Amino acid sequence: MASTVPYSARSGPAELAQRYRDVRAFTLELTRTLETEDFVVQSMPDVSPVKWHLAHTSWFFENFLLQGRLAGYQEFAAIFGFLFNSYYQQVGHMHRRTERGLLTRPTVREVFAYREHVDEHMLRLIEQRHGDAETVALIVLGLNHEQQHQELLLTDIKHVFSCNPIRPAFRELPSVQASATPELRFIDGKRGVREIGATSEGFFYDNETPRHEVFLQPHAIANRLVTNAEYHAFIEDGGYRRPELWLSDAWTTIQQREWQRPLYWDASLESEFTLGGVREINPHAPVSHVSFYEADAFARWAGGRLPTEAEWETWSSGCAIEGNFVESGYLHAIPADARNGKLQVFGDTWEWTMSSYAPYPGYRPLAGAIGEYNGKFMCNQMVLRGGSCATHSSHIRSSYRNFFYPADRWQFTGIRLAKDLT
Repeated sequence: MASTVPYSARSGPAELAQRYRDVRAFTLELTRTLETEDFVVQSMPDVSPVKWHLAHTSWFFENFLLQGRLAGYQEFAAIFGFLFNSYYQQVGHMHRRTERGLLTRPTVREVFAYREHVDEHMLRLIEQRHGDAETVALIVLGLNHEQQHQELLLTDIKHVFSCNPIRPAFRELPSVQASATPELRFIDGKRGVREIGATSEGFFYDNETPRHEVFLQPHAIANRLVTNAEYHAFIEDGGYRRPELWLSDAWTTIQQREWQRPLYWDASLESEFTLGGVREINPHAPVSHVSFYEADAFARWAGGRLPTEAEWETWSSGCAIEGNFVESGYLHAIPADARNGKLQVFGDTWEWTMSSYAPYPGYRPLAGAIGEYNGKFMCNQMVLRGGSCATHSSHIRSSYRNFFYPADRWQFTGIRLAKDLT
């Protein structure tokens, strides 16, 4: 797969323009194996069609940058602002999220033309306004926003294909064989007064600020992610039938939805659906596509708990941003290697924490409509850390706060255990 070049505030206009081209091209590369019919399907309310992702990320640049910052700019189509706005209420009304799959028009061809139109004018804007710090900051935000939608594009099309009786493969994918799983060991975390949150280095979202002090009790965090084999043992031990393991809302959810295994596992517990089609479950690979409810129940069954986000961030701080990311090409969680120390810290699966998604002390959202990006979702969701096999390595850092509702599991979400030492 293609890669993207890094960009910092010290880079010049040529580097920013190349960064823009790389990110936008990578999005299109992800659609290379799709047929036209694949671009328009919405398999559940949380999933958006591929076509919508391509248009929405272009609308973001058009709405927040081209309109008002590029002299003489003419929008591509007035109706696109209504069709491809996501949740920015201050911008205007929007098409219902649950009905995005009904948009057979505009066509896929028109959406690709829209992207070309936006790209042409964005490169002109970069050339003209590269010295304007506010404009550059918005461009970098837009590129990171697009990288988020690259991951959503993959997780959404995986769900779409899983609903098809043909069980089509997104593309041919490599696999990793392993004959053993590294021993599960717990590594002591930092304790006492510590700081978490974004530093001033590089890009970060407003929800990672302000940097602040936390107090950590003695604890330890597992050296690797929970494997398919370990989760299989939980199922075989009646994990989904034992109410003492589950939170009240979790027990109600699994009863109502009749959950008995991770999202893409077959009823035999021997195969799973992947972006490479149906494959035999690798017992050494990390379990994936489990909800917070399932992660929490497993942790309780295993005699541990999930880490808090502060524990996770301080534990991962200083670790290199390396692992199984989208550019690795696996598009699936793979087994940990046999190295000592902290394994699978980044990539493979997003890791559920036991922390509710809430504002840091002193948090203030950005002004205007762009402030709706993160702040207004700080209710009823849980924080995840670390990135996944569908995340680009240039998009992740220790302070990154992802968030989903506790019952969500169509993302590449997994489990890392923690425990108290007191």
